[in-house]
Amino acid sequence: MRKLRTHTSAELPPAMGGIEEGERRARSFADAIPHIVWTARPDGWVDYVNRRGVAYTGTGSIIAQDQDQGRGWESVVHPDDVRRVVAQWMSALKSGGEFEMEYRLRRVDGVYRWHLGRALPFKDASGNIVKWFGTATDIEDQKQAQAAAERANRAKSDFLSSMSHELRSPLNAILGFAQLMASDSPPPTPSQRASIDQILRAGWHLLELINDVLDLAKIESGQVSLSPEPVSLADAMRECHSMVEPQAQQRGIRMRFPQFDIPCFVSADRIRLKQIFVNLLSNAIKYNREQGAVEVTFSMRTPDRVRVSVQDTGAGMSPQQLAQLFQPFNRLGQEAGAEEGTGIGLVVAKRLVELMEGAIGVESTVGVGSVFWIELNWAPAPEIAAEAGKPAAPVQVPLQNDASLHTLLYVEDNPANLKLVEQLIARRTDMRLLTAVTGRLGIELARAALPQVILMDIHLPDISGVEALKMLRTDPATAHIPVIALSASAMPDDIKKGMKAGFFRYLTKPIKLDEFMDALEVALEFMQKGAVRG
Repeated sequence: MRKLRTHTSAELPPAMGGIEEGERRARSFADAIPHIVWTARPDGWVDYVNRRGVAYTGTGSIIAQDQDQGRGWESVVHPDDVRRVVAQWMSALKSGGEFEMEYRLRRVDGVYRWHLGRALPFKDASGNIVKWFGTATDIEDQKQAQAAAERANRAKSDFLSSMSHELRSPLNAILGFAQLMASDSPPPTPSQRASIDQILRAGWHLLELINDVLDLAKIESGQVSLSPEPVSLADAMRECHSMVEPQAQQRGIRMRFPQFDIPCFVSADRIRLKQIFVNLLSNAIKYNREQGAVEVTFSMRTPDRVRVSVQDTGAGMSPQQLAQLFQPFNRLGQEAGAEEGTGIGLVVAKRLVELMEGAIGVESTVGVGSVFWIELNWAPAPEIAAEAGKPAAPVQVPLQNDASLHTLLYVEDNPANLKLVEQLIARRTDMRLLTAVTGRLGIELARAALPQVILMDIHLPDISGVEALKMLRTDPATAHIPVIALSASAMPDDIKKGMKAGFFRYLTKPIKLDEFMDALEVALEFMQKGAVRG
């Protein structure tokens, strides 16, 4: 490369002298800027770097002298970043568009620091590039702060997950054995029953409080991962209706849901949307009058916005109460009432709706009732791809010597949890229980006994329940056995990961007896049909 030839103003034509004077003034201005400033010719050849750039890199002049020696700008860019920078810079030269990227630049003391580089082309009236103007700004401190924030968020997420697990494990024993005592034979005395009911009521309330506090903390720390997709309102409401119907029947509350003659889909996270609906419906039942009613409606507010409303016939709220509605732990004076609550559920619902680009609101009249509503973005119905090929042949399930006896394998290292499930299965004359306290032992037992159903804890002393599941799935002898996760890792993200990993069901601790038994029945039916889980 040859040196750049310079001219004195006396050698230049008048027009060129004016350009030279303008460029000299521009460079004087650039030298006063506390950022690296540079210019380049239309072909991308760097022909000027301001004093900040020269002093920062310590290379003397990065133009003529250094380029003659093969020491262009590449010499001060981190070796791992040179190829990226060159590729993007060549792309900008070819398109004539803006150049912007992050790369590491070597400081005079040899330390590489992150910079944000930008460049824009200056074009003449005909659209031809006359000059490139660029800057490089030190962003090392921002990158370090960002990395520290990410580490802190990961630590907070790990803490929340661990705390959820640690709190749920003892609650599982408390609530599990209390449920066993309540349904024991012979039944408990009225006095014993009253005491058991108090234990259960306090235990479930504590579980709700744990769930809400951890959920809110995770949301506000930015650790909630949502998976937006087109969700059928009809399907979501049908599932939520079945979940709250027992609560409504117990209080004599009539519930009315809309008929979806035309399918309606919204853009939402499926699990979180149901969480929001259940919260609104439960509140509408809980704070209703005896023999009251709850009506759910939906409407299109705009062509791309759907509103779902939940109306109750409760006592209603005053303007002062409405102003305090979405504040954590504020139960609007209901703390001394008969209804238990945390004052967090609505706050969590509001945060989740907003994360899904929606809105939530309420209208209320004292003595008449309240209407809570959420608005979400309308979504087109998902396309269902046609399945190609012939259906797979069902796997032939090996039969036990006694075909009427079902084998259940429970992989769990917590003695209290093992004892609880042991007592539950003891009530079934058609089932026998095998147990393993490590994941690898559980896999060996599964291969030897070929149980109809496997219950799997996630946190095991040797390998995780997810790893054990993968090993079972890769073995043709055990690949067809439904594996139900039974874990104290109960955050929504934990459940999503578990289902994605391939568990047949994901049950959370503390165990709910009806839910637990229903899951076993479904798994057994699955095996009896000889179906293959996809």
